[in-house]
Amino acid sequence: MAITATDNFFDDFEVGAVYAHARGRTVTEMDNVLLTLMVMNTAQGHFNEESMADTKFGKRIVFGGLTAAMVIGLASQDTAENAIAELTLDKVRFTSPVFHGDTLHAFTEVLDTWLDDTRADAGVVKFRHYGVNQRDQMVFEGERTVLIRRRLVTVESPST
Repeated sequence: MAITATDNFFDDFEVGAVYAHARGRTVTEMDNVLLTLMVMNTAQGHFNEESMADTKFGKRIVFGGLTAAMVIGLASQDTAENAIAELTLDKVRFTSPVFHGDTLHAFTEVLDTWLDDTRADAGVVKFRHYGVNQRDQMVFEGERTVLIRRRLVTVESPST
């Protein structure tokens, strides 16, 4: 049995392709409070219910770093199993708040692909990841550039 899928090497990604990733993930209170406190984010909006009661949200909101990590994580099975290196994460936007109990789903669009001049075993893929909640509201989007392994590249030996 293969450890990774057979269709997520550099050679398999085509510009314009869009993936709806199979899994969704419900954000729990534990996820948000634990990560928020672990990274020492002191914004009360993430862990102080009372301070958020009179805001337009009316309750705590999920830390954006957790939202991004969940969406990219949900996309990873299809986009990162053969990754060699994460190169960039750009144009990150949080477009709607996420709350405890929201279920996130991830989508990916392939924006660009190119061969890496320095290595025959890999190419670069630029993805646009985005996540939506159970109400189909976009909550996150960002562009991620990854160095991804190519299928086995063979070099023909000169005939003798």
